[in-house]
Parts: sequence; structure tokens; C-alpha cells
Amino acid sequence: VQLQASGGGLVQAGESLTLSCTYSGSPLDYYAIGWFRQAPGKEREGLACISSSAGMKLVKDPVKGRFTISRDNSKNTVYLHMNDLKPEDTAVYYCAGDLLCVQAMKVDEYDYWGQGTLVTVSS
Repeated sequence: VQLQASGGGLVQAGESLTLSCTYSGSPLDYYAIGWFRQAPGKEREGLACISSSAGMKLVKDPVKGRFTISRDNSKNTVYLHMNDLKPEDTAVYYCAGDLLCVQAMKVDEYDYWGQGTLVTVSS
């Protein structure tokens, strides 16, 4: 079982970036995938998740309206599309797998984690 987040980098405020999470191994094909981030000195926070069929999606309030999530099961990949990036979006972004995509997005309920990709937004 493996998740690999990629696509991070250095961007300027107002720009867009899309992160990819490629997953492999059972049971991730049947799992919801969530995106989290952790800024220096802060707790890891949930941003968005999508169910295995992509029928259920949610985006949390801090990034709602700027971030969207999508999934391509033919490529075993979940994307986090980030628009109008702000310096406060600077963090390490992680993807993780859980049975369900629910509003709470509790870190300790996610079973599998990728290694993280760094996003830096300059002002």
C-alpha cells in the first residue's frame, strides 16, 4: 500500500498549483482519499476529501472556494487543484486514505499516508 504526493513547489501569491496523489495497493482502490497540510509549528489540518467513486467530495472552510478535489480512478490519482494561493497556504501537503470521506477529517482516522510535498507561496 503506497500513496505518493507530488506537484509541490514555489509559486507567487495569486497563482495556481495542482497536486497529485498517486496510490497503489489494495484497499486504496476502495478508499476515500483526503488532502491535509501542515505548516511549521501548526497541527496537521484536513483540507478536502473524495470518496472512492468520486461521488462524495468535500472541501473544508479554510480553502473552500479556492481549492477543489478530483479523482481519476483509471490513473489511481487524486488531484488537489489550488487557486489564488496565499502565503498562508505555505505548508507540507499530504494525501491519506480512509474508508470514508466525512466532514470531520480526523488525522488519526486515516489509515495510510503519503510522504508529503512542500508548497511555498511567496508574497
